[in-house]
Amino acid sequence: MAFRFETLEIWQMAKGYATKVYAVTAKFPRHEDYGLKSQLNRAVNSIALNIAEGTAKNSNKAFDYHLEIALGSTFEVVAGALLAKDRQYISELECNDLYENGQRLAKSINAFRSTLLLS
Repeated sequence: MAFRFETLEIWQMAKGYATKVYAVTAKFPRHEDYGLKSQLNRAVNSIALNIAEGTAKNSNKAFDYHLEIALGSTFEVVAGALLAKDRQYISELECNDLYENGQRLAKSINAFRSTLLLS
């Protein structure tokens, strides 16, 4: 029996996004291990983990609260990618990829929230 979150497209997207972010942050300089690298990795994990936690809640309102946190974490990752590009830790191409994937994920989370609140 699968957990409910495993069937959600937004959770699958969040999981894939985490893989991308981890691949990029693995190349950050060592002095960022406890700085921007750690922050980005924690934020990207928060997206998938909050979606999963939300599925365990007994009300759509409680689930929506966790989706809101996941959305905020998505924005945090995108902002972190822009900072990483400015510091030349990642290329323009890598930043654009994280930006576009983050934008797609944020839109999908918002679309899911809309349908959740209607039911």
